[in-house]
Amino acid sequence: MHGRGNDLNALRSRIGFVFQSFNLFPHLSVLDNVMIGPLTVLKQDRVQTAQKARDLLMKVGLAHKADAMPAQLSGGQQQRVAIARALAMEPPVMLFDEPTSALDPEMVGEVLQVMKALAADGMTMICVTHEMGFARDVADRIWFMDAGQVLERAVPETFFSAPEHPRAAKFIADIRAH
Repeated sequence: MHGRGNDLNALRSRIGFVFQSFNLFPHLSVLDNVMIGPLTVLKQDRVQTAQKARDLLMKVGLAHKADAMPAQLSGGQQQRVAIARALAMEPPVMLFDEPTSALDPEMVGEVLQVMKALAADGMTMICVTHEMGFARDVADRIWFMDAGQVLERAVPETFFSAPEHPRAAKFIADIRAH
């Protein structure tokens, strides 16, 4: 991947990334935030890109916010715009870095619903999350990590019912205790 002949920017443009802190451009409208990648990186047509962006905003439940500025949105709405922006690049895989950690508890559900819909549509997603209910419901595989090391790889049923690694077992026991 880091070979001299590889175009890292081209590779990066094929991976959708949703940050925990939204990273929307504050000076651009919601619609322009979703359109910026396809216009500047992929050099797509403005009219077609605008229609695709509106369709994606509808998909994440924010078509009515197309002209709003990021500061006018709740955290959950900003995160859903960030998801639409990543999807606008039509990536084969999406990476989510703690997409709900910066949200108030009542906003978490709206973001997780969008992610569940993506999973149901067949989107390949890699999610770093502490939302264990979401992981149990949506994941095909769970990778449990501690201190930068993968300690366990399992299907959700196995991970949540019979984890093998002692650290994973303690984690599950702590969840059940709460």
